[in-house]
Formats: sequence, structure tokens, C-alpha cells
Amino acid sequence: MKTIGIIAEYNPFHNGHLYLINELRAKTGADFVVAAISGDFVQRGKPAIYDKYTRTKMALNAGIDLVFELPACFATGSAEDFAACGVALFDRLGAVDMLGFGSEAGDRELLSRAAGLLVREPEEFAQTLQVHLKQGFSFPKARAAAFRRYFSKTDVPDPDAFFSSPNNILGIEYLKALTRRGSSIEPVTIRRSGQGYHGMEPVKEDIFASASAIRKTIRENGPSFVSGQIPKAAAGILEGDASGFSPVPVFSDDLTSLLNGRLLELLHMEASDPFSCFADMSPELASRLRRNVLNFSSFSGRVLQLKTRGYTYTRISRALLHLLLGITAEQAARYKSLDYVCYGRILGFRRQAAPLLGQIKRTSSIPLITKTARAHKVLDADGLAMLQADFHASHLYQSVVFAKSGQSMPNEYTRSVIVC
Repeated sequence: MKTIGIIAEYNPFHNGHLYLINELRAKTGADFVVAAISGDFVQRGKPAIYDKYTRTKMALNAGIDLVFELPACFATGSAEDFAACGVALFDRLGAVDMLGFGSEAGDRELLSRAAGLLVREPEEFAQTLQVHLKQGFSFPKARAAAFRRYFSKTDVPDPDAFFSSPNNILGIEYLKALTRRGSSIEPVTIRRSGQGYHGMEPVKEDIFASASAIRKTIRENGPSFVSGQIPKAAAGILEGDASGFSPVPVFSDDLTSLLNGRLLELLHMEASDPFSCFADMSPELASRLRRNVLNFSSFSGRVLQLKTRGYTYTRISRALLHLLLGITAEQAARYKSLDYVCYGRILGFRRQAAPLLGQIKRTSSIPLITKTARAHKVLDADGLAMLQADFHASHLYQSVVFAKSGQSMPNEYTRSVIVC
């Protein structure tokens, strides 16, 4: 029995994701495909466009056999932490043989060379990186510049594009995490097809649109305008379920009231610096934020208030989201020391995956969570704290869905695992 894992957001699930699944199955002969997905908030510091249960159903209907949730602390973290958490989850389940991912390069060996360089981090590389950071480069641009010294034009004709392409970056982080763990999981990459990751061109029927373009179209025109970009087996999920719930798209500025309320709450705390304790919130960002708290703005407007040359929009969005969710730098460090995951929470599975579930129950070194009401019986204090943070994130998201649509969702204590 061969199992391949995919670390993803499925934000939302689209034809490009189905293409990757099919290509990986064909290339590896995998019997099962397991996904570890972000919950209700994603790596770029934003809410997922649809709740995690809707996206889980879409993935299962389109061919994924088993879906786990990535803990919110790292699902909303840097590319390094996002990748390290997903790899740790698959490694500790003890039943995943391969890790599949898409990349702009489609070249595992080249990505492995880059990952090896980051693992070793020669002194010259580290010094070059620091020089560019001091010159005001953002971290991604500074690292791309440092990479240029180690790759020839024959290897990488356009180093800046290669080392700044989002899926290449994630691929390098996956490989780095596997190397650092000494994991036996074999990496497999497929060249990405269709629009670029950030492509915002109008959605067309004959090309895989980017998730960014799909979200933009949904926001501006509604989900019916992207029906051709979502597999038919998954598209029906967006029309609603038997309970009468219709998935509601959520965007960053839907968090505005929650964020402004949270900022006011923190502003009046007795702590001398209540903002800098949150993950990704540097002292500089915290200081700028404190000065602007009463200059009320939308979530995206808050990002613009804090933007400087040295910080990407994504970094600032993550910092604000961590502040809203209450994820501190101390908590993140604690969970890293515990190897990123304290449990494997199953969001859904297909009935045909029963043999795989049986294997995971035998081989997993971490508890499996299927009934959240009983989690306290199998988790220690750290595990419960991590799970409660996940619950809090989802309940905040559900409150936004209710505010937009008046629809209530089952809370995290009563929600059942999805079975297809």
C-alpha cells in the first residue's frame, strides 16, 4: 500500500489541484492520497475564502482520500513553518511514503540543491543575506539575491524568478524540512501548469486559473463565474448541502470589526507593549501599529498603515492575523519545540480509505482526533492548548460567516468528521 501526502490550502479547490492529484497518482502509482490542509485561515495571513469543512468536502469529492487539519499556529505561519508543520504531521503519522507538490521548476534535484544550501547555510551565504537585509530588501528578495551566488545561468537562467516563485519556495521548504528530519518520505514534484500563482488575469475556460484569480472573480462576480475552474465533483458543494447551509465567501476586510475591536482591547491593557508579543509582530511593526490604532481602517487598510520597504504585505497580514487570533511568538516557539504537531485532527475521509485509517492508527506516534468532545482524554496540556487555539480560530471565522449571512454553523465541539 503506497500513500502520498499533499500539504495544501485548497483556497478554493480548483482544476489545478485536481491536475496535481492525477499527475501524482499516475507518476507514483499511489493507492491513497492524503491532504494536510489549512483550517479557516491561511498562510498569507488571510481568512480562507470558504470554511475548512466546505473545502474538505470539495477535496474529498474530487479524489483526496483523507484530510487532516494543519494547526492554526503554523497554517498561518511563514513558508518555513507551514512546510515544517505539514512534513512533521506526515512523518509522525508513520504511513505516508511520499510527499507530492507542484512547483514552477518541476525539477526536484535543483530544488534539493537549494534546500541543501539552506540547511548548511555557509557563512558566505548568511553574510550575503544579511547585507541585503540591511540594505532594506524584504527577506524573500534578500534570500533570492544570496542564492544567485551559488547557481549558474545554465542551472537557473532567471534566479530572481526561480527563487521568488511561491511554489518553488514552498517546495524548497518541504525538502529542507524532510532533510532536517532525516525523514524517509520521498519527495515528488510536478511542474505547475496554468496561470502563475499570483496571476490575476480574467478567468478563462481553457487554462488553469490561479487561486488568486478565482478568489478575485468570486469576490467581484460570485462563484457561478468560476464554475469552469472547479471540478464538477467539487463545484456542487458551493451550492449548499442538505442542511440548508450555503458556503459563504470570506475576505480579509470581513475581519475589520474584529481586528479593530481587538486592537482597542489591547491598547487599554496595562502591559507597556501589548502588541509585540504576537507571532511575526516585530518591535518596529508593533510601534507603528500602536501609533495608528485610533486611525481606524479596514484590515487591508491596516496593512497599508504598517507597510515599509523591509516588510512584505504577507508578513504584515500574518502579524495582524496572529494578533487577532491570539497566537503569540512564545506559543509558536513552544509548539516548535514539541515538533510542530501534538495530534492529527481528521476533518474527513472517503470510505474506501478505511485500510489507510487502520494503518495510521497502528503507526501514528501522535493521537488522532476524530471526536473533539473527547480530545481531553487523549491530549496533554500542550495538545489541548493547541487544539483550543484551532477552535478559537474557527469560531471567529464562523462568527464572520454569521455576520455576513445569518447562517449558523455547527461549532467545533459538535461538528462530526465528514465521511464520503
